[in-house]
Amino acid sequence: MTPRAVNPGARVLVVGGGYSGERFARAAAARGAQVWLTRRQARPVAEAEPAAQTLHWLHFDSGAAAIPALPEQLSHVLITLPPDAIGSDAALEHLLTPLRHQPLRWLGYLSTTGVYGDSQGAWVDEHSPTQPTLPRSQARLQCEQRWLGSGLPVQSFRLPAIYGPGRCPFEQLRNGQARLVHKPGQVFCRIHVDDIVGALLHAADQPEGRRPSVINVSDDAPCPSSETLGYAAHLLGCKLPELRHFEAIAPEMSPMALSFWADNRRVSNRLLCSELGYRLRYPSYREGFAASLREEQARSTVVMESG
Repeated sequence: MTPRAVNPGARVLVVGGGYSGERFARAAAARGAQVWLTRRQARPVAEAEPAAQTLHWLHFDSGAAAIPALPEQLSHVLITLPPDAIGSDAALEHLLTPLRHQPLRWLGYLSTTGVYGDSQGAWVDEHSPTQPTLPRSQARLQCEQRWLGSGLPVQSFRLPAIYGPGRCPFEQLRNGQARLVHKPGQVFCRIHVDDIVGALLHAADQPEGRRPSVINVSDDAPCPSSETLGYAAHLLGCKLPELRHFEAIAPEMSPMALSFWADNRRVSNRLLCSELGYRLRYPSYREGFAASLREEQARSTVVMESG
């Protein structure tokens, strides 16, 4: 049996210790790897759980002159930083050269399925043309291409909407801020944060000859946002807000909100699941929402008891 790549001997750097990055870091640390994460702010307050004590935090602010001294003998790197407002990638600009002096076995880059643009609801896969319509997706594609052409052992993971504990519509439903919007034919793809982590670890574990340069990481259930909101309301046992048609509500939406409705596509995970053999923990939002709610409730209980 091939030993797992991210193992007790691994030395892992996560550039961007946010929602997905920290979740990946904790999973790598749980395997026994030494893990460093970067953040723009100072190191977060230490948490009670043991996993938090195994993570080493580095300060990295792309707008500052100081660049962190990277740990030596890094074996794995994950880049989660999106391009900035002008389309520049801080990790590319500041860390690419020092990373070339590391004995890397794997570098993962978190990209977006937005690089496919609008397929009008049709399925896309890794061989589909990249025709991003949104400026942020155009910038992400340019950064992805630069990483893939860097000469490092890069895999790019194209992600749709990310959800998980704290990133589901439960709070919006509770406080009355959720919007139930209907746009005929519109679907969205999504992925639970733990399946991002699982897919990254699974890919890193593959032998070098079984590492496609680009992988879609999406669940099995593209669907309208009204469907997911309805299921979230079912889990909470609360009422849905009034249904609004997209054409009627669009004038009230911000440019950022409107941009989420600009593209309509279904993203295939066949390469990841059928060819590479990854098994989704949460094949649809149903399993993922239920697990996320349980985790949120468990955290709330711990906070109340500790208070």
